[in-house]
Amino acid sequence: MLRDKPLPAVNRLLAALPRADARRFQASSSAVVLTRGEILSDIGQPIHDVYFPTTGLISQVTSSIGNSSLEIGLIGDEGMLGISLALGIGVSPLGAIVQSTGSSLRMDTASFRRELERGPALRRVLNRYLYVLMGQFAQAAACTRFHVVEARLARLLLMTSDRAHSDAFHVTHEVLARMLGVRRVGVTKAATSLHELELIRYRRGNIEVLDRPGLEAASCACYAIDIASYARMFN
Repeated sequence: MLRDKPLPAVNRLLAALPRADARRFQASSSAVVLTRGEILSDIGQPIHDVYFPTTGLISQVTSSIGNSSLEIGLIGDEGMLGISLALGIGVSPLGAIVQSTGSSLRMDTASFRRELERGPALRRVLNRYLYVLMGQFAQAAACTRFHVVEARLARLLLMTSDRAHSDAFHVTHEVLARMLGVRRVGVTKAATSLHELELIRYRRGNIEVLDRPGLEAASCACYAIDIASYARMFN
């Protein structure tokens, strides 16, 4: 049985703001639908808009030699796209593509900078988010170096489920291979192992988490570390 979570009324970063600040921010934003495959930013290009997803899921992508790419981060209702603007930098260090269709709040760069100047509350929240991101990127690097593909895949599926607010979601083996930095055959082998343990079910890119506690046990410790890091800053 699916364990669908209630969809958030608003992005969790904005929910951490004082009520008046959150209302003003939302009034200055536009509600948009993010469509899977939509490119939101390119590496080294100016940032025109920031996004605060509520139900959509955004992948952050970096490139390497030979025009290959690696997806190094996920943004859902817990985060935002365009955080470098909080550091006064208007160029995107990473590419961003919508992984899962859903809703988001969008604000143009000029309006976002004005909101940053209007009061300290937004900047405090974004500084905390930056701290969490630094820890997550460091943890992801260690995870890639030291943990086996099966455990890393379990962690990634848990992260995706959290941000999709559902135990059922769509993500292909090709996308999972890019996100894990392994060949597709490695993802297939790891997914088959999780399937045989009756932790997940998958078919043609549709994945369903059948046993969440079991999947958490199969995941490396990095998942719990990331959850704890976010909770320390925002709970």
